Parts: sequence; structure tokens; C-alpha cells
Amino acid sequence: MKVLVTGAAGFIGSALVLRLLARGDTVIGVDNHNDYYDPSIKEARLARFASHPNYSHLKIDIADRKAIYECFRLHKPQRVVNLAAQAGVRYSTENPMAYIDSNIVGFAHILEGCRHNGVEHLVYASSSSVYGASTAMPFSVHKNVDHPLSLYAASKKSNELMAHAYSYLYNLPTTGLRFFTVYGPWGRPDMALFKFTKAILAGEPIQVFNYGKHRRDFTYIDDIVEGVARILDRPASPNLDWDSDQPDPGTSKAPWCVYNIGNNNPIELMDYIGALEKALGKKAEMELLPLQAGDVLDTYADVDDLIEQHHYKPATCADDGIARFVAWYRDYFKV
Repeated sequence: MKVLVTGAAGFIGSALVLRLLARGDTVIGVDNHNDYYDPSIKEARLARFASHPNYSHLKIDIADRKAIYECFRLHKPQRVVNLAAQAGVRYSTENPMAYIDSNIVGFAHILEGCRHNGVEHLVYASSSSVYGASTAMPFSVHKNVDHPLSLYAASKKSNELMAHAYSYLYNLPTTGLRFFTVYGPWGRPDMALFKFTKAILAGEPIQVFNYGKHRRDFTYIDDIVEGVARILDRPASPNLDWDSDQPDPGTSKAPWCVYNIGNNNPIELMDYIGALEKALGKKAEMELLPLQAGDVLDTYADVDDLIEQHHYKPATCADDGIARFVAWYRDYFKV
């Protein structure tokens, strides 16, 4: 297939590009290379496949309407994976307009490109953050999520609603993927694992929010990418049993659906830190702080639909995933 991947120099995007190229797809990568975090790691990720004969790279912003229009017109992708977004829950409290520009306006441009160019399937990144104030565990796509706790979460929920409208109006198959705390080699420097590793190796204290008393469904990067690839190959289809009197929030009469991709095994933050200490061979000095605005207490993915419909369940345990990250970190930074 010819696949357009936005956010191709990002953490998940670059890993997905490698996966698609390895199986023989032609990939057009889009990324704006912004400086939300150090762009040098984006360039290093990109260097792993930039010279591949089946890869083309466009340094453009999805918020640039004309550039995205030209991208679709010239390349005519069969399928699209939209991973470009302004990321970060906490940053959304400081710079909300960055999320409107990229996650709302930019996503609208992707939808329009798909609509006007016969795209067979749009897969896009949503987030476990959409569950917001919900405390019904595990989080299920078949439950309503109407109380986001950050603008980042609201932007991702908006993406799901925008996609539904396009699926309904233009018969465009769309699938939203709610990722749960992705980690692993080549990860984002603004994420906890990266920051913790850097601080511990430097002998500096790590900031542990909510005094470490929350759980996350940490999901290893390779498990995320495997899930995305499988779902990309199976365009969303209408749920013919959908009932407006008892509406299922995870499916529709339109060719639209959402999935959780998570490890289905939440662990305490303190246990996660313990696994990192073990991998580093060094104890962490901790600065215990209250819960930050916008953060949810716990995340826990119900992945029954992923198992039933795609015969797949993420399975990498935190000890193994963290050890692989630490090995990569030491090699990349020559620590």
C-alpha cells in the first residue's frame, strides 16, 4: 500500500514508518519538526529510514492547509495514519492555542484530504486522556467519555467526533486509537521515563506527582505499532446492529470505530520507578509533589475488542520494556 504517516519524525510515527517499510509498503512521511522538544532526536529517528527507496519525507505542518492539500493531490495515499499532534497534557494548560492549531485545525485538513482523494481508511491517534474524570475501570470504548480534564484530552475527543461526522457524511472509514502511556526506545524527552532516567543518572531528584499514588497502563512502543499496523489493514465498517435507543459510543452506523491500545495491566508509579532503578543500577532521589492539573489518577485499558477483532493483545512487561529503553538511552547518549 501507499500510506501517508503524519508525525513521521515523532516517537510513534517513526516506529510505525519502520514497520510499514519493513513489510513492503510505500510511505510518505509528514512532520513539521517543531521545537516542543529537542528536534535533534527527531532528526536521528528520521535518519533510520530517510534514505529508504520506498520513503518520501515532507517537512510541512498539518495546520498548513495548502501544503496538506498539495501533499494529498501529488501523492494520492491509499491509507492515512495521523499521528501528528501537539502532545502533552501539562503543556496544554500553558499553551492551549497550540492544541487548537494542530489537533483541531490540522486534523480537519487531514479529514478533507482523505475526503477528496479517495482514501480507503484513516487511522488516527486519540488518547487514554479522553477518559478524563471517569473512574469505571478498566476504561472501555463502549462507555461515554464526556468529561475531559485537559484541553489536550478535549482535542482528542474532538478528533473522534470530527471523524464520525466525515464517516457518516462521506462514507470515509475512520478508526481512532486511544493510546495508553507509550514508552520505549526513541521516546519523547518530555515523558516521565526519559526525564527520570536523565535525572537519576545525573544524581538529581526526580519529580513524582501525586506522591506516586497513581497507576498507569504503560504500553511498550512495539506493542503500539503492531496494533496500529493490524488495524490499518482492516478499514472500519458500520455496526449494523447499532441502536440509537441504546447507542454504543465505540461503534456507529457509519464506518467509524475507536479502540484502546494499552497493556491491560496498570502498575503503580512507584513500581515503575523501581523497575527503572533496577535497570539503571542506581536509586532515585524523589521530590514528592501533589497531582498536577489535567492529570488523571489511574488508567487501565479494556482491550477486549482488540483481542476479539484483531487477535492481538499488547504483552511487553514493564521490566522488559524499561530495560530496553535504558539500553537504548545509554547507547544513544553514550552514558
